[in-house]
Amino acid sequence: MDTLHGKTLFITGGSRGIGLAIALKAASEGANIVIAAKTTEPNPKLPGTIYSAAAEIEAAGGNALPLAVDIRDDAQIQAAVQQTVATFGGIDILVNNASAISLSGTLDTPLKRFDLMQQVNARGTFAVSQACLPYLLQAANPHILMLSPPLAMHPKWFKDHLAYTMAKYGMSMCVLGMAEEFRGRVAVNALWPRTVILTAAMQMLGDTVQPAMCRKPDIVADAAIAIFKRAAYTHTGNFYLDEDVLTQAGVTDFTHYAVNPDHALMTDLFLEET
Repeated sequence: MDTLHGKTLFITGGSRGIGLAIALKAASEGANIVIAAKTTEPNPKLPGTIYSAAAEIEAAGGNALPLAVDIRDDAQIQAAVQQTVATFGGIDILVNNASAISLSGTLDTPLKRFDLMQQVNARGTFAVSQACLPYLLQAANPHILMLSPPLAMHPKWFKDHLAYTMAKYGMSMCVLGMAEEFRGRVAVNALWPRTVILTAAMQMLGDTVQPAMCRKPDIVADAAIAIFKRAAYTHTGNFYLDEDVLTQAGVTDFTHYAVNPDHALMTDLFLEET
């Protein structure tokens, strides 16, 4: 497949960051984009709403459907899926991008925060996938993509932020199971950045990560688009890294993705240093 023209993408949490970057890349090829996210009113700490995202998508050449959706709410998910199908006639690609994060230890993680991460990351991914699958199964080259890390059962990935790792790995376990369950019918893959990506959510974590250590969301978006163009019936069950996908697509120079090309990059969480 050479283009995403006319394809319908359902993207959770796509009002900013990586989700919005994927939406804009797909929109530039003439795709239909559903932004299923919670933000309807501007937040000074987290810029971007579903409406501002929709305006950007249409300016980029796509068709946008902004839907206020809390993926912890089953009824809201079902309503959004039905509205998507009524508007665009089906769903070709699901991007499970919505995520909640707290890099806190066991004693410093309120149970309310634990529940939020489980409900958004693991349960939300399962619930949205379940709701979209009946329509994906009817699509010509259907893909589900989780923005989640490769599974590595090493204690070091659990000891400092157990609750977050459990929730994020829950998304990756959905890849492992659904890829096999729907093999030959729907591609189910994960995508994770090799280096830390600069987003508004990442900046809210404080001084742990300096912008100069990061890449822009565009690198993940370009990798996602490359994955969507692969044959769903043979490319499934993979835990892709953005760099590897783009290298396979012939990209040799990654400097333009860096926030500061002259600064060393930080390897992302859940990955070994290279």
